[in-house]
Amino acid sequence: MNFRHLSIPRLRHTALMSALLLATSFSSQAAEEMLRKPVGVGAYEMAYSQSENALFVATSQSRALDKGGVVYRLDPTTLDVTQRIHNDIKPFGAAINTKTNTLWFGNSVNGSVTAIDAKTSDVKGRVVLDARQRSETVKPFQPRQLAVDEATNTVYITGVGKESVIWAVDGNNMTLKTTITNTGARSTALALDAANKRLYTSNADGELVIIDTATNSIISRKKLLDDGKEHFFINISLDSANQRAYITDSKQPKVLVVDLKKGDVTAQIDAPASLAVLFNPVRNEVYVTHRQAGEVSIIDAKTNKVTKTIKTPVHPNSLALSADGKTLYVSVKQASSRDKPATSPDDIIRIAL
Repeated sequence: MNFRHLSIPRLRHTALMSALLLATSFSSQAAEEMLRKPVGVGAYEMAYSQSENALFVATSQSRALDKGGVVYRLDPTTLDVTQRIHNDIKPFGAAINTKTNTLWFGNSVNGSVTAIDAKTSDVKGRVVLDARQRSETVKPFQPRQLAVDEATNTVYITGVGKESVIWAVDGNNMTLKTTITNTGARSTALALDAANKRLYTSNADGELVIIDTATNSIISRKKLLDDGKEHFFINISLDSANQRAYITDSKQPKVLVVDLKKGDVTAQIDAPASLAVLFNPVRNEVYVTHRQAGEVSIIDAKTNKVTKTIKTPVHPNSLALSADGKTLYVSVKQASSRDKPATSPDDIIRIAL
């Protein structure tokens, strides 16, 4: 028997198997680094619960076909849907109080906010924030961004309008505590520094507005840039330890870095026009979604430089982080308009950092 002829196919087989195993290894690694799955129509904000080991996603569903919405409970590792929590009205904004294990969802169309028990999925209560009926002359404020002060069990919600407000809701008895007025045109952004009793918002007037949560009153407001350009400072995230804010601009290709003690812009980071922003203190990084560009930027907070750009077509929207700061979640919306609603569900992306 000629063993020389047998060795060649055997070597080829071994090489082929090695190549396949290596390819599988790289494929598995890539899958772990970024996983993308469809979840539902109209995906907006997300809230991560460490105690429940779940990612909750607010979806408004179809405008025409569904009167209500759905909160999806996802496995944070696989992004598989483990529960559908149906709502009689549409949820958009999302936040969680980890101490009371309560999920809060802003109902932009209905001018209210809904509290849901993260463990049982039962509705704990609902607070009407603006009961006015929409008409040609009346434009009710629309709840958008939410922030929770766990120490006082207070939920802050931006009410967006021509001249916006911020509502403060008592999470203990589900009542409206107060309304902070005069926060500027389309004041969408919201960030809370609970330890220092400061609440921050920014607006389409180009201002940073600072609120004292002890008195729920505005203590300062400052125009950030006076460059003659149109700005809409749409979202804000805090590096509280270093008293810095990262602010996105939906009109200009810059992300601002602001010294919160002085209210001065200390850096302008080159990036496409932006939407969501999220600071990660564990990695000292900032994450930004660029809705129109179909990208997510990772920024080194030490150098204020973009270190990585992740392509996430079509429209990356909102951001959430795992409690350990090692995993980033991105909601990605499909292309849609009033005339041509999305026909496919929106996606959630899981990125291992």
